[in-house]
Amino acid sequence: MAKTGQSGLDALMAGVPRGERGPPPVHLWNPPFCGDIDMRIAGDGTWFYMKTPIGRPALVKLFASVLKREGDRYFLVTPVEKVGITVDDAPFLAVEMRQEEGSEHPILRFRTNVDDWVDCGAGHGLRFEAESATGGLKPYLHVRRDLWAKVTRALFYDLVALGEERDVDGRRMFGVASAGVFFPMAEADSLREFA
Repeated sequence: MAKTGQSGLDALMAGVPRGERGPPPVHLWNPPFCGDIDMRIAGDGTWFYMKTPIGRPALVKLFASVLKREGDRYFLVTPVEKVGITVDDAPFLAVEMRQEEGSEHPILRFRTNVDDWVDCGAGHGLRFEAESATGGLKPYLHVRRDLWAKVTRALFYDLVALGEERDVDGRRMFGVASAGVFFPMAEADSLREFA
């Protein structure tokens, strides 16, 4: 990290602008890279600093607000510095889901583990990846600027309960719809084998 007279988390927190509504415009910031720090986001959404869980939710929310992804790397970015961190799977978890009536179509709304609400639709899609170890699916929700939330197993079951079959590019697919957009999970025939 840059030498600022402070070290560790204090130096990073000091560089984060406060008082703005919504997430800071990290996509507009291009400060110099100052190295990696010993910070990790585990697969269960727990943030660690120097192998110790960060127990203050407000601090986790602050860091989450300045998280940026470039390629396969994740960074915490302020207007004056950028530091690399490790993310085991996805930086966020989708932990709550509501189905609400939209102006034209029902909308699935998700709350992340850092209390961001995301309306699933064209700009915030769902994707489903094959899980090689179990043969199942891992669901993800696009949160913002190439940052994704892993959907918890309980919410995945809720999505399956809302699922339906539709034809997509000539194939019968099983998936879920939100805000008029259909998000395929798997080919419908492959799911019938397990019914």
